[in-house]
Amino acid sequence: MKQFIDKYLAILGIIWLSPILILLYFVILLTMGSPVIFKQERSGKNGKPFSIFKFRSMTDKKDDNGQLLPNDQRITKTGKVLRKTSLDELPQLFNVLKGDLSLVGPRPLHMEYNQYYNEEQAKRLDVTPGITGWAQINGRNNLTWNEKFELDTWYVNNKSLKLDIYILFQTVLKVLKRNDVDNSKTGQVEKFNGQN
Repeated sequence: MKQFIDKYLAILGIIWLSPILILLYFVILLTMGSPVIFKQERSGKNGKPFSIFKFRSMTDKKDDNGQLLPNDQRITKTGKVLRKTSLDELPQLFNVLKGDLSLVGPRPLHMEYNQYYNEEQAKRLDVTPGITGWAQINGRNNLTWNEKFELDTWYVNNKSLKLDIYILFQTVLKVLKRNDVDNSKTGQVEKFNGQN
């Protein structure tokens, strides 16, 4: 039932937001070039890898040694706006259509993090990850990793349609108010290593 609702709402969202999606596509193409969509491997349900889609927010500028420059030197003005408004996340509606993501669930993290979860934290992999989740409406990047994981496992243990509707409603409010959307100018978060 949840998957059906997810895909139905994703289709409606893509149709309703299509003018914005098209506009952003060409803005990014003109300001940063191709590719417009950024793909990155993330951990899905049961730890299965998948490619998450986002609008590109950084260039591929490199130093004299061919290494990518730091994020704060590669993120563009357009990219900063995309991240602060969460518009860079919109392509994930297509991940929902593919079944890789749900609208609501623990945020999908890097595959390398799976090896560091303790038994309780690993419960976040028991469900399909989401575009938004319980942790996202309760602090997002202002939380420590342990706090995020506690919220994620609480969601897994208490998930319901009513809770999902509440999370979606609160997500819209937080995005409109721009609360907890970005805690740095690049949106970069410290990597999880099992100790932090």
